[in-house]
Amino acid sequence: MNIVTINTQPYDDQRPGTSGLRKKVKVFQTPHYLENFVQAIFDTQTDLRGGILVLGGDGRYYNREAIQVILRMASANGVKQVLLGRGGLLSTPAASCIIRKYNTDGGIILSASHNPGGPDEDFGIKFNTPNGGPAPETVTEAIFHRTTEIDEYRISQTPPIDLDKAGKVSLGDTRIDIIDPVADYADLMMELFDFDRIRKLFDSGIFSMRFDAMHAVTGPYATEILEGRLGAEPGTVINGIPKVDFGGGHPDPNLVHAHQLVELTRGTHAVNFAAASDGDGDRNMILGRNFFVTPSDSLAVMAANAHLIKGYSGGISGVARSMPTSQAADRVADKLGLPCFETPTGWKFFGNLLDGRKITLCGEESFGTGSDHIREKDGLWSVLFWLNLLAVKQQSVEKIVTDHWKAFGRNYYTRYDYEAIDKADAENLMDALREKLPALPGQTLSGYRVEYADDFAYTDPVDGSISERQGIRVGFSDGSRIVFRLSGTGTEGATLRVYLEAYETDPSKQTQSTESVMTQLVDSALTLAEIEHRTGRTKPSVIT
Repeated sequence: MNIVTINTQPYDDQRPGTSGLRKKVKVFQTPHYLENFVQAIFDTQTDLRGGILVLGGDGRYYNREAIQVILRMASANGVKQVLLGRGGLLSTPAASCIIRKYNTDGGIILSASHNPGGPDEDFGIKFNTPNGGPAPETVTEAIFHRTTEIDEYRISQTPPIDLDKAGKVSLGDTRIDIIDPVADYADLMMELFDFDRIRKLFDSGIFSMRFDAMHAVTGPYATEILEGRLGAEPGTVINGIPKVDFGGGHPDPNLVHAHQLVELTRGTHAVNFAAASDGDGDRNMILGRNFFVTPSDSLAVMAANAHLIKGYSGGISGVARSMPTSQAADRVADKLGLPCFETPTGWKFFGNLLDGRKITLCGEESFGTGSDHIREKDGLWSVLFWLNLLAVKQQSVEKIVTDHWKAFGRNYYTRYDYEAIDKADAENLMDALREKLPALPGQTLSGYRVEYADDFAYTDPVDGSISERQGIRVGFSDGSRIVFRLSGTGTEGATLRVYLEAYETDPSKQTQSTESVMTQLVDSALTLAEIEHRTGRTKPSVIT
């Protein structure tokens, strides 16, 4: 095998965002662009030399080509063994599962998560550490710093390998094990959930569901687990074949992009339960008959009912949520006497809490929930949790959630996304908000009295690290909140997210439409941030 050293020059735009480096496919196809970033991983993560690497992705456009490059570079950089998902596929949760199960030295996951795929769309790459979770900021900063000074990379000159045939392949001294991408993950799910009880639910003749894989990586996982191991009727999984462009759709499991699934929950022949997952399998949407469960409520319901689930029957140690996520989980933790942590957005912040055994469950408002079984959010795990809960309670999704509201209060919640706005305009908007913060407490905005206003900062209780400027919070005396934050998951311009939350304890007022409840709060947010004036946008790109 011939290993060559290629001269290169740094690119100035390779700083990872919330979860890895995401750019348009054409950017990654720029000569040396992918190779520079991969070499930076190998240069900074020295345990990979002579170590074991997990590799796979969500199957989007450029996934297979990138894997061939990474394999040749892994060989040239002395990686002893690569565990590769057959076909180049591994969902993000499955990659975390395999990293942990086989005690590997980390993994490279190729995905842009819920972003669109195709030759003109998005691609992404991230490194997960040996705990199975996304790299913490110390690691991503080291990788980024290396990209700013890199002047060469190493790669072997070998022909492409067959990604679709399970078995062992050698590239020089590197052994590549092409493994079933589903089996290890499915086995773990059987340890956590009562499959016999869920199977009886499917066999009852009175329960129906649909799972929308959105032509993304979760399709094979859902088909094997739901239709194979649990005996759901064929066709339960829709859009189950992964496609490089996700069938021309947007693989984001929300009410807008999964509208086909939403329609199946409506009308006289509606299914009892429906769910969807995203491009790389780490997000989820939960639906009942004519009923949408917000991700914030889903986390809270899980925390309140974890003792009913096989893998969590001994109780949970605590719960964590990202700062923009509603405070519904806080209400549960308070009543149950559990620790509750508020972290910045990004699953990596949950990793320390999970490793330190401070929490068992965690979640984000952006359709992500998970537990200590892996170190990533996990879409299909969330669906199985709900299925297990439905099987135990023998109640509808709506009944479970509305009973929860009666017990803990309802946190009405919505999010406005302003996508691909000018980055400078977005940063100026945030800077202007920061200037207003000191004067806000005590003011009344559209009938809401401001109790606190700050730029959220987080001190990690495990390692003491500090993360600042994580989003602007404006809290009101009645428990309502407005949060402004710039997202790190887009690939063009900036995405401004505005999160709005209103708390209601009166059961007679807990079934109003979210839109009507939020009217005044929305007006407050738009006026306070001067969104139309500063961005030119008269309405958000998406409301969830």
